[in-house]
Amino acid sequence: MRFTRSSEDRALFGVCGGLAEHFGISSFLVRLAFLLTPASPLIYLALGSFMPEEKRTLY
Repeated sequence: MRFTRSSEDRALFGVCGGLAEHFGISSFLVRLAFLLTPASPLIYLALGSFMPEEKRTLY
C-alpha cells in the first residue's frame, strides 16, 4: 500500500490522515508528532506536495 493523502480525514492537505490510515493509528497521534517535531512544517509541505491524494470509488 502506498502513502496517500486522505480525502476524508484532513485539516489542510490530508497528510496526517493519510499517514494514520497507512500505519493504522489515530490521526490525532500523527498530528501531535508533527507538532512536536521542529522541522515539521517543511516535512509536512514536502509530503503534501509529493503524496498523491487517495482515490475513492463511489458505490
